[in-house]
Amino acid sequence: MSNSTAIVSVLTALLGFPALPAAAEPTAARQKELIHLVRQDCGSCHGMTLKGGLGPPLLPATLADKPVEGLVATIIGGRPGTPMPPWHRFLAEDEAQWIVARLIAGFPK
Repeated sequence: MSNSTAIVSVLTALLGFPALPAAAEPTAARQKELIHLVRQDCGSCHGMTLKGGLGPPLLPATLADKPVEGLVATIIGGRPGTPMPPWHRFLAEDEAQWIVARLIAGFPK
């Protein structure tokens, strides 16, 4: 086990949420685009403050018991039979992981 894997495992155990494999951090410019996408596009269904609307809230308290991998899969693949569309044409999986990590931590303004 590498040092970084061990550190992630320990932090996961201490913080109580599952770890994702280390993903490349989006560039600062892409992070700004992703924040805008979540606030505007996701916010159109999940509420502009992400407190819910047509879609459920995307707040740390409501996401705490959800498996991280499932949240990433929902972003990438959507939810068939619901209004949740797939975003795989616009987002890479590591970008979806970055979004999920930010949602769990409290999404930036």
